[in-house]
Amino acid sequence: MSKRAVPNWAVLAVCCVAQFMVVLDVSIVNVALPKMRADLDLSATGQQWIINAYTLTFAGFLLLGGRAADLYGRRRVFVLGLGVFTACSLLGGLAPNGSSLIAARAVQGVGGAILAPATLSLLTTTFLEPAARRRALGAWSATAASGAAAGVLAGGLLTDLLDWRWVLLVNVPIGVALLAAAMVSLAESKADARPSLDIAGAVTVTGGLALLVYGIVNTDTRAWSSPATILTLLGAAALLATFIVIETRTANPLVPLGVFRRRSVAAANGIAVMLGAALFSMFFFLSLYLQQVNGYSPLKTGVAFLPLALATLTGALAAPRLVTRMGVRRQLIIGPVLAAAGLAWLSQLSAGDGYFAHAFGALVITGLGLGLTFVPMTIAATADVPVHQAGLASGLINTTRQIGGAVGLAVMATIAARASSPTAGYDRAFWICAAALLIGAALARALPGKPKPQRTVASREEIAEPAVLAEA
Repeated sequence: MSKRAVPNWAVLAVCCVAQFMVVLDVSIVNVALPKMRADLDLSATGQQWIINAYTLTFAGFLLLGGRAADLYGRRRVFVLGLGVFTACSLLGGLAPNGSSLIAARAVQGVGGAILAPATLSLLTTTFLEPAARRRALGAWSATAASGAAAGVLAGGLLTDLLDWRWVLLVNVPIGVALLAAAMVSLAESKADARPSLDIAGAVTVTGGLALLVYGIVNTDTRAWSSPATILTLLGAAALLATFIVIETRTANPLVPLGVFRRRSVAAANGIAVMLGAALFSMFFFLSLYLQQVNGYSPLKTGVAFLPLALATLTGALAAPRLVTRMGVRRQLIIGPVLAAAGLAWLSQLSAGDGYFAHAFGALVITGLGLGLTFVPMTIAATADVPVHQAGLASGLINTTRQIGGAVGLAVMATIAARASSPTAGYDRAFWICAAALLIGAALARALPGKPKPQRTVASREEIAEPAVLAEA
């Protein structure tokens, strides 16, 4: 069978399902957290690390995964990442204690970081014609954008009907099926040159982010001025500074810092940080509010997130057509502002509030705003990026979103813990989420005036790879 014998839709299907699974795993465990905590005797901090162990390694190694896809073969890296992700899902689902679960989630994040940018590289080297590429991007963005919200629903169903372990074990049959499909449908492609990978850069940026989040989340038991907190944060700063030095001196940096001289790339990644902070925190705190304050079961909590998932999917499907009419900059202002309005509405929640009167409308508005944001953010993040940096662009936008999610959740959890009651803390977190999205909308004003999607693709040599942000 020749490389072109497999229809492009098969490549699109494999890439969309793989990305959906990666994004879904950011949020699928949220609903199961109370059951995990009780079953494995986890502390509140340990409960949070089930989320952060995944997001931190995912963020820290996404750039390395993107570069590896470009240099060593997109199909090969896709299969490797999917294999690691699937194996660690199995280990996490069988974990006998909290430490084992957190460790499995950390390595699972590495697998996701290898897999996610490969899906985008494969799509953008398969779909070269502008209209077909926009349709493929719309489908990929829709699955990615709705994955986080769908994860909460799936988590509720699996936790209530089976057991919390199935929120991880469910990835195993899906991963095995995808591995078989990938071997049949994906053709190999890679860059001509094969420079060395920047392992030191990946290790220092991941270690620095991990220490930063660790220092922040532990302020619930230690003061900000305590020696332990100060030393941890200084260690994080030292590692992140070392990362910057490495990137300026190595011949093949993980992040060529010059890429941020592109105004659209810098602005889009700033928006991704704010979007990640708002998205991750919203899922975390709303799941806890519904279960721990209003007494919802995991299944009922998952169903409560369904309007958010459907609204996000609707916005993401409409976004490719709207962006051709409104332009990237205008849509990147409207989307975050709309989502911020929904989160501001959620910040008015009180114990015992009715779902349809106080949450349903807010979730629909938030979902529509988020769905409208992903596609233009993708286009802006990859405008004018040359083909040999396709994986870098994909990894970078996903990385900044994950960094925003991990650090944002750590900060908001610390602030919420200091409130007078859980509900007051959750409301405070929703206000901060809304503010983060408004900052993102303000950053969109720095984008060039009304860039059109057609301009990002002219030929194979001028491809600018689209990349979302991941999700949840």
